[in-house]
Order: sequence, then structure tokens, then C-alpha cells
Amino acid sequence: MADLAPHELRVLVAVGSAGGFSAAAAALGMTQSAVSHSVRGSERKLGAVLFVRGRSGATPTEAGERALAHARRVLRLLEVMAAEVRGAGGGADAGAGPLRLRIAAFRSAALHLLPPVLARLAAGHPEIVPEVRIVREVGRGTAGEVLDGRADIGIATIGTTSPVPPDLVGGVLLEEGYALVHPAGHTEPRSLPLVDWVENCTSYTREWWAAQDWLPPATVQAEDDGAVLSMVGSGFGMAVMPELSLTGAPPSVRIADLGPARPTRSVGYVTTPELAKSLAVRALIRELRGGVG
Repeated sequence: MADLAPHELRVLVAVGSAGGFSAAAAALGMTQSAVSHSVRGSERKLGAVLFVRGRSGATPTEAGERALAHARRVLRLLEVMAAEVRGAGGGADAGAGPLRLRIAAFRSAALHLLPPVLARLAAGHPEIVPEVRIVREVGRGTAGEVLDGRADIGIATIGTTSPVPPDLVGGVLLEEGYALVHPAGHTEPRSLPLVDWVENCTSYTREWWAAQDWLPPATVQAEDDGAVLSMVGSGFGMAVMPELSLTGAPPSVRIADLGPARPTRSVGYVTTPELAKSLAVRALIRELRGGVG
């Protein structure tokens, strides 16, 4: 089997991103026939059909999804190699250019954990340019973004119930507890309806909830933790939320400790073994470890 060249990988990624051969050709400045020829050549080399062709465009097959993930990761490593080699040859001041760092984070981590970390990163490493994207921590979540080559590092919920995927490396940064949140001034907050959101429904909180006779099933599902806080502050209900989500909570809510048996979740980082050695990812991990705890 012949190896795929970088330009062939770029064509595959472009087709996957654009959802079709014509759109990929326009993005790459190529003809549609050239894109089709390149994809067919890649399929012959790999021995698998990578896209289902149709009138609505091109949809990756299961093999295609795997190929796209590897292609993105290989292309990213080539980009990192070029940036770091230029830096080693003279540094940013000599025209090496910035070191791009793609970060995927769930909402509360992006809002409350990352800003001070990125401020320290910018002060110590002005050559690193972070790109933060908020990803819902459901399904494959931020770890899936790293596995698929769309992010260099993910801020993820990890631990015994959500282990680091086998193809990634990572570590725990902090353990955050859950607390009861209710409207300020309410005399019987536990009588209120329970408000929840999908990212809060993890296996360890479900087990804890099942053992709480006073805690009713959630009757309202909000879009995110910010919407939950707004509803609780308006007197609509109560909620059980992790500490990061309660950072800067409005005065219209009260936070009550759930005691020593309260549920907790581990927040950490995940990256690929290759990118874990890159300058930008190593620098961010150092700041993450030094800034939380």
C-alpha cells in the first residue's frame, strides 16, 4: 500500500469539511475532476470507500470518518513541526510566526477556568495564539474533538466514570463538588421543581440523585448551565450544579452545601501522545496545572 501524500490528505479533509467535491474544489482552488481523481486515488491506496457520493454531496463512510480523523491529525503535526522548527531556527522575533493552539472546552471551563490560565500563557509565551472553541460535553465531547483532529487539547470531565480514551493522554486538574442552588429568600427550596441540563447528567451524579428521596426527577431541561442559573434566580426551581458553573453566581440565588457525601466530578485535560510533546500544548498544561487546584 502506497502512502498518502500531504496534498491528498488536504483534499480528503476539504471534502469532509465542505460536504462535497465541488465545494472542496472551490476551497482548494482546484477543479472538481482533480478533487475526484485525488479521492479515488486515496481510496485505492487505502483499500476502502471513504465517501458516499450523492446528489446532495459527499458523506464520509465509517472508514472515511476514521481516515479524516487521521488526516487532520497528521496535517496538524506537519503544521506544528514547521512552526517549531522555524522557532528553533530563530524564534518568533526572527519571523518564525505564531504557534497556533486549538483548545476545545466545555462551557463552564471556557468561561471560568481558562481565562486566567490563558492570561498567564500570553504573558509567558506571546508567540502562542490560542483558539478556544466551546464544545458540549456530551457523547464524545471535547475528547472526541481531539481524537478527530479538530483540537490539540481538550478540557474534559474525566475520571473513573469517564476515563481518558485509549488513544489519548491526560490528567486530572481539579475535583469539583456539586451544590444545591435555589432562589434567594425561598423558605422551602427543596419543594421547588428541579431544573437540569443535558451536560449535567453524568453517571456519578445519577447514582447520587437516585439515592436522594427529597430530590425529584428533573421536570425542566435547559440549554446550558447559564440558563439553569437564570431560571433558578427567577424563582422557577432549584438545581444541583458543579462548582465551576456556580462561579460568579448572581445574588438572586443561594448556594447550599450538600455535605460530605455530595457528588463530585473530575475536570482535566486530554491530548494526543504526539501533541503532548509540542511546545504550545506543554506550555498550556504547565499553566493549567499551576493555576488550578
